[in-house]
Amino acid sequence: MYKNIRNVAKTVYGPGSFNQLDEILSEKRQHATDFMVFIVDNYFKGKELETRIPVSGQDMLFFIDVDPHEPTTQQVDDLRDEILQTKGLPAGVIGIGGGSIMDIAKAVSLMLTNEGSSQRYQGLNLIKKPGVYHVGVPTISGTGAEVSTTAVLTGPEKKLGLKCEWTVFDQIVLDPTLTATVPRNQWFYTGMDTYIHCIESMTGHLKNAYSEAYGYKALELCREVYLGANSGQNPETDEKLMVASLFGGLSLTYSEVGICHALSYGLSYVFGTRHCYANCIIFNQLEDFYPEGVREFKEMVAKHNIYLPQNLSQNWTEEQIEKMVDVSMALNHMWSHAIGPDWKQKISRSQVRELFERM
Repeated sequence: MYKNIRNVAKTVYGPGSFNQLDEILSEKRQHATDFMVFIVDNYFKGKELETRIPVSGQDMLFFIDVDPHEPTTQQVDDLRDEILQTKGLPAGVIGIGGGSIMDIAKAVSLMLTNEGSSQRYQGLNLIKKPGVYHVGVPTISGTGAEVSTTAVLTGPEKKLGLKCEWTVFDQIVLDPTLTATVPRNQWFYTGMDTYIHCIESMTGHLKNAYSEAYGYKALELCREVYLGANSGQNPETDEKLMVASLFGGLSLTYSEVGICHALSYGLSYVFGTRHCYANCIIFNQLEDFYPEGVREFKEMVAKHNIYLPQNLSQNWTEEQIEKMVDVSMALNHMWSHAIGPDWKQKISRSQVRELFERM
């Protein structure tokens, strides 16, 4: 069975395109009582971007602190309840920030129209009804959340996405100038999410010409951003990385992620480690599975003098390691893509544990 994916309906791209957001939203403000919900990374509170957010009338504006933890099902449920109890159903939800903020916006959009806790919908195609109109505005490049079919949430039992065709944004605004103030380490960690997406997408059993077409271009752009003659943070590479993030997200959507992401989910679930940072910690130890990708990754780390911690596992308890292994090995689709449908005969629990112990 081939994937029948739904893509983002509308995309505006280019430096300064954020200024068009008000005009874009005006099409959805059809009645005097219509209101928008803006979910914005707390990083921008009190900064210049706050003054440019087109909040008007009865709109609701939430500044969300996503540092250091990933979005949770409780966080989404609480936002949904506050919105509905205060003003009812909005005309749209707009997420302005990184991958976590965009995932929260996607999840809130869905939960405004679906009953019960978001915990019930962690998995594939469990959502019963389309969400409200939702817009993604990335302010950092790499996660692919702007184009993905998933809103990843950590719940009391698991870290897993709300994944269905209705999760995808109706509109995205890709303005590379919004990424200009990203701190250097975060610029690297998040950008590497795109790089790792492509390496995993294009080296597994589900790879195909469609996913490779996007993946090859995304990798080319990543190499220009992190290893090229004009590498580093600047207007030219900001544009390239934003497009790489989009293409990397499309590559994995029609293929799948692999071992790094499976282990990353375990690390993030137990310790709340941010996804992109966790990916970098883990990918650094996966030479056995992605030798060329890890070699090039380490070259990028050295070129930009990026800090990656070592010997973390020395401070982990037996219970923590076992839980990480449990969470990671439950992600059958990732292991199947990376190793094959018979992966359980090829990868033992002790081998997965040993990967965590390398960190």
